[in-house]
Amino acid sequence: MSIEWSETDQAAGVSLPAAFFYDQSVFERERLRIFFRSWHLVAHVNELRNPGDFVTHAILEQSVIVTRIQGGELRAFHNACQHRGNRLIDAPRGHTPAITCAYHAWTYALDGRLRGAPRTECLKNFDKSRHGLKPVRVEVLASFVFVNLDPEAQSLAEMAPGAEAQMRKYLPDLDRLTLIEQVDVPVAANWKVIQENSIEGYHFDYSGPVHKQLVKLIDFEGYKLEEHDKYWTYIGPPRKDVTHAYGLPLDNARWQTDWFFNIGLWPNATIYAFPYSDVVGTFIMNPTGPETSSLRFAYYGVEGRGLPEVTKACIRWMNEELGPEDIRLNISNQKGLRSMGFEKGRYIIGDSLDNRSEHLVRHFHRLCHEAIRS
Repeated sequence: MSIEWSETDQAAGVSLPAAFFYDQSVFERERLRIFFRSWHLVAHVNELRNPGDFVTHAILEQSVIVTRIQGGELRAFHNACQHRGNRLIDAPRGHTPAITCAYHAWTYALDGRLRGAPRTECLKNFDKSRHGLKPVRVEVLASFVFVNLDPEAQSLAEMAPGAEAQMRKYLPDLDRLTLIEQVDVPVAANWKVIQENSIEGYHFDYSGPVHKQLVKLIDFEGYKLEEHDKYWTYIGPPRKDVTHAYGLPLDNARWQTDWFFNIGLWPNATIYAFPYSDVVGTFIMNPTGPETSSLRFAYYGVEGRGLPEVTKACIRWMNEELGPEDIRLNISNQKGLRSMGFEKGRYIIGDSLDNRSEHLVRHFHRLCHEAIRS
């Protein structure tokens, strides 16, 4: 199987070769050139409301701590003690007045300064100021917190100009969100297979009954998929005759938007809202190997506001019906990519770039290809 994607193939509409989805050398280049150089969604700011609140986030074998310090600033650090490298925090989130290593009790202030290290008084010229935690870049976009292992990477605002305005147009309660639940689901598929599935409407008519239920909630002919360099949107307007959603009547329900709104941020994060639900969802495609991923689903409701029954039904529908239907497609797709009878496919892209076009898949493939060749 070839792992070359020639300019001739690209011009002819030939898709990324199958080996890009399982080859170990490709995966290693993605690890170094995509995931260690990109912004990663780790939390909502309200998960880090108070000094001492923290979350941890894994980027393959790397781990990052994000916390709010006493002055209110967000800070992020590599999750490694500067004594002998011990992992400092294993919990996904919590609260702590200081960060203390469980091995030899080296203790760090929330701003990363080494505050105490037992028996170092016996060392000549030991300078605590030179042994603080190693910093990681942290930024906020539309009230969501992101980290980047690359100190030279462009800012989020530079990477995704206009993205926050798009989000605030459809998600009015972005600043008031609070975490409802988060779950990590292992998927036997390459992370790009999962991403591809989410950014095309071609399969909605054919892949399963649950996607057809989603189509009934929106004006599918008005479904638009738009590329914006390092981010993309796919948005469907509401149908005018919808009276029920997720098996329940819409009487007296409330929602973030009646549109189907999705924004994807390079390389692997999506923030979205399903029609007639009062939650904002995120899903993140975290690679764990060339042919395995961990798909993180999180749901955020509006603080101080209970969930309408329609919203609860939407979350169940996503967890128990739509999500599993997509994951089955991901796994089946990954198996087929290993076939000796398949090497390259064709994008289905018409001149109009309509709701069933695969132009976002092509755009995403180009971003991946350019990143690992750079």
